[in-house]
Amino acid sequence: MDIREIIRRVRAGESDRAIHRALKIHRKTIRKYREWAEEQDLLKDELPALEDLQQRLDATLPESPPPQNSSSVAAWRELVVGWREQGVEIAAIHQRLQERGYTGSYSAVRRFVRQLEPRTPQATVRIERSPGEEAQVDFGYAGKLIDPQNGKARQAWAFVITLSWSRHQYVQFVFDQKVATWLDCHRRAFEFFGGVPRRLVIDNLKAAITRASGDDPQVQQSYRELAEHYGFLIAPCRVRTPQHKGKVEQGGVHYVKRNFLGGREISTLTQANRDVRQWCLQTAGQRLHGTTRARPIERFEQVEQASLLALPAQSYDLGIWKQLKLHRDGYVVFEKSYYSAPFTHIGQQLRVRGGINQVRIYTQDYQLIATHDRAGQPGTRCTHPDHLPPEKRHGWQLTRETAQTEAAQVGPATLKVTEALLADTVIERLHTAGRLLRLRQRFGDRRLEAACQRALHFDDPAYKTIKRILEQSLDQQPLPAADSSSPPPPATRFVRQIGELVGQVLGGLAWS
Repeated sequence: MDIREIIRRVRAGESDRAIHRALKIHRKTIRKYREWAEEQDLLKDELPALEDLQQRLDATLPESPPPQNSSSVAAWRELVVGWREQGVEIAAIHQRLQERGYTGSYSAVRRFVRQLEPRTPQATVRIERSPGEEAQVDFGYAGKLIDPQNGKARQAWAFVITLSWSRHQYVQFVFDQKVATWLDCHRRAFEFFGGVPRRLVIDNLKAAITRASGDDPQVQQSYRELAEHYGFLIAPCRVRTPQHKGKVEQGGVHYVKRNFLGGREISTLTQANRDVRQWCLQTAGQRLHGTTRARPIERFEQVEQASLLALPAQSYDLGIWKQLKLHRDGYVVFEKSYYSAPFTHIGQQLRVRGGINQVRIYTQDYQLIATHDRAGQPGTRCTHPDHLPPEKRHGWQLTRETAQTEAAQVGPATLKVTEALLADTVIERLHTAGRLLRLRQRFGDRRLEAACQRALHFDDPAYKTIKRILEQSLDQQPLPAADSSSPPPPATRFVRQIGELVGQVLGGLAWS
């Protein structure tokens, strides 16, 4: 209450009612101070300074203490004080008092203890950062937005990053808080600012911190890579201390909800992100900030932008890390697609990093064992033949076309036998053709071609025949030469006369 203002209005001739309307002070209080001012001869001449006036008021018109209700716990005051010195909790004190006949409530005990131990307001120290030194990051619920892929409304979140010095900010709406989304939002924010702050103050969300700890937080591997790529330091808040990033809590997420989202009709995610980008530049950036008393976009463009770290020459390859098992078929399943790794690691847990363009597979000690191009569609199998067991590779790669191509590499006879096998119109002979071609690994191309020539010569081009020729080394023997000058052998005729065969019919001769 400003006693000087009351006296000034009394000296000006205002009535108690007028002073009551202006200062919202009860008329009895005004009348008391009017009478006191007359007694002190303060209604004429110059008024003393406010501090002198207050000292005279305290000395000549002491305040009457308000009536106090007597606490029901007052009779046990010494006991309560002793128990509190021993660290006994209020609930336990209430129970001990009941054992001694106390009939009052727990609330009465709690109020009594609070009077004994008045709380000291906790001081808060505001820390301001220099240009480009820090940004604060947060996620906040943004209601529902329409998914442009299916036209359905879905829960959405607002990713907000606020530069601590200028208060300039970037906002992006997303449908989840997965690691890939978290990293992509950072990449887009840095591109929006045209640079990178030296440290980011963040919450302990799982996409960034796998284990929260004040002394040794465990950073998600993908987020660590992002920080190393852009050169910023990660500064997780202490658990349950959101005031450590108050600039983005109040001036970021809450401001977006109150201003941009407040009263806004539901729209698609794409449209909302397009609109909020303009809002960051034209509305949030142009407002007169309540703390800095300046426009964020002007502070950013004139000072802070030049203080940010430069963007790397190459764009960040979004990397998602997972620990996955290599299954019996030699594949890990990453983002619903299948990627092969050397069969010698079957059954082991491997580290898989999925980038925008590549998927890399590592052992637990980060030894690179496989690299694949990123699959375009879910369900795609990406396979390197070298990852398969040697005995399985030939059959995995075999097709009718590859079988004929491989047979032609061996020789014309092998190709002719292979084509004959594949020409079967009833039974699928591709597997048999594959077994035939695998004989080259055991016996070599030259011997396989000779064996096929021999089988064709004797008009028996069967797989078993060719294999037997090779095993018995018959392919190494010369084929019998055909003599074109000798006449063909005479036709075979019966030794007995025809009449002997049908004697009983033609002349009664018996067959012997």
